[in-house]
Amino acid sequence: MTNTPEVEAVSRPRQVEQIVVGKETSDGAGVKLTRVLTGSLQRRLDPYLMLDAFGSDDPDDYIAGFPDHPHRGFETITYMLAGNMRHRDSAGHEGLLGNGGVQWMTAGRGVIHSEIPQQEEGVMEGFQLWLNLPARDKMCAPWYRDFGPADLPRYTTAEGVAVTVIAGVSHGVSGAVTRDATAPLYLDIHLPAGTRFAQALPSGHNAFVYVYRGEADIAGRAVPSQRMAILANDAQSDGVVIEAKGEARVILVAGQPLGEPIAQYGPFVMNTQEEIHQAMADYRDGKLGAIA
Repeated sequence: MTNTPEVEAVSRPRQVEQIVVGKETSDGAGVKLTRVLTGSLQRRLDPYLMLDAFGSDDPDDYIAGFPDHPHRGFETITYMLAGNMRHRDSAGHEGLLGNGGVQWMTAGRGVIHSEIPQQEEGVMEGFQLWLNLPARDKMCAPWYRDFGPADLPRYTTAEGVAVTVIAGVSHGVSGAVTRDATAPLYLDIHLPAGTRFAQALPSGHNAFVYVYRGEADIAGRAVPSQRMAILANDAQSDGVVIEAKGEARVILVAGQPLGEPIAQYGPFVMNTQEEIHQAMADYRDGKLGAIA
């Protein structure tokens, strides 16, 4: 789905506040990954709760996948750069996420799901982003949708920068998903050598850039590959400008902070400890994944 973009002018670009190195870890049944956005950054990058980057051509690093596990109170966005993963959940949803596809799941009041690789060799690479739900929506009905590459809006700037709009609106192009409360913006940006990309951002939104190929330059600061740049919040800034001396690929993520309490215990993210205790009890009693 290719679109004709509008020009977005950014006259006062944001600076880089901090460069973050992710933590190597494993999750599920031993899938190796890098946790880039950790719990210590949840307040700073509200409404986002977590970002995992995964990528390996060694099947031992991913083959066991993520067997049945619960979620409540937030949304998961899985973007697959390469590989195939099958999703099944207790709400009756099933789908195959492949190269260049996105899986968007709203856990809401509760869902139990699995994500299992459908390959025994080759590269598996991508990201999983956790997006918080406002208190009023945390107990909503679960929702799920797969977006194939052809379902994701794309455009190319006059300089040849190719942009995939997973969520939000960029240069007049609306993404696959929009959300009123959190106003998520999620872009995959491929910059040829010697190009720049400007994206307008509301000054009150939290934002970060993760470089997954090459090196990017943001406001004169070099951001190496496999690093996340947290963009400074400045009431006078109107966006971000990303430049690349060599070819670079990055994701740009921004959103409107909820400003609500965050109570988390593993796969449950609510507003109070009482709600966490209830989620644990519901899971223990077999109620969390029940279809109302």
